[in-house]
Amino acid sequence: MKTYSNIADFPKTIGTVLTLGTFDGVHLGHTKILNKITEAAKIMDLESVVLTFHPHPRSVLQTDTPMHLLSCIDEKSNLISNAGIDHLVIHPFDKAFSQLTAEEFVTDILVKKFNLKKIVIGYDHRFGKNRTANIDDLTRFGAEFGFEVVQITAEEVNAITISSTKIRKALETGNCSAAQDYLGHPYTLSGTVVKGQQLGRTLGFPTANLQPCCEEKLIPKNGVYVVRVSYDNRCYSGVLNIGNRPTVSGATRTIEVHLFDFSQEIYDAKLSLEFLKFLREEQRFESLDALKNQIINDKEQAIAYFQNLPK
Repeated sequence: MKTYSNIADFPKTIGTVLTLGTFDGVHLGHTKILNKITEAAKIMDLESVVLTFHPHPRSVLQTDTPMHLLSCIDEKSNLISNAGIDHLVIHPFDKAFSQLTAEEFVTDILVKKFNLKKIVIGYDHRFGKNRTANIDDLTRFGAEFGFEVVQITAEEVNAITISSTKIRKALETGNCSAAQDYLGHPYTLSGTVVKGQQLGRTLGFPTANLQPCCEEKLIPKNGVYVVRVSYDNRCYSGVLNIGNRPTVSGATRTIEVHLFDFSQEIYDAKLSLEFLKFLREEQRFESLDALKNQIINDKEQAIAYFQNLPK
């Protein structure tokens, strides 16, 4: 998949089948849409394109509404690539872009920049300045400029919305398996390793303290998890703790992962964590020895989990 950071960078000589949207989480509902455009592109001998935006339009237009994203932009890119899309365009979203009229958006972008031949869009999709245009307007433009409009049904659109809500609720309760069922893949948290208090090292369980890839990323419920960690093109098993570390009177929420059979210094490294199983609630222990014993137990449970996975 080729990725572009601006609509202007796209090679406009290519005929395209396109869909657009935020695709947050790229869950199974989104995957159905992506499959539609890849299949259509093959049949029509065209290129498949996903147009998305960064930052999320709601964070620009509704600044008083907190965002809890299921995927940061890099995670989203990887998932869209896995769906077999030819081109991903991540266009900077700002207030100026939101002021394009419907006609400007269709003629100057969809037609002139993307050489659009077919677009797959939701039945309730609205576009243009103040979101005044709808699917009927897009169909009219399609007839004028020679591109086909395929409407995603109300049932499919509602399923996408419902799935996103259920994924968030599952993560907020630590239900990793339910989240994975709706996503079609484990929930992922990516970030950079930063320096922490190094308490885990004194207990014999060194941890990497993770700073998430973006502030708006949804962090699952506090507690201890079994995770799979990707680092430097390799995968490692591990246990993850999210919380305030009440045993040592921690004042801030941290995300700390202990990787099995791993001893490298990885400050400033990029890690990607897959949430596989919730082990237990975060709790306060009476002593560091009690905490250490519990960590040993957590690790044993995690090792057993990986040993019992289907071969």
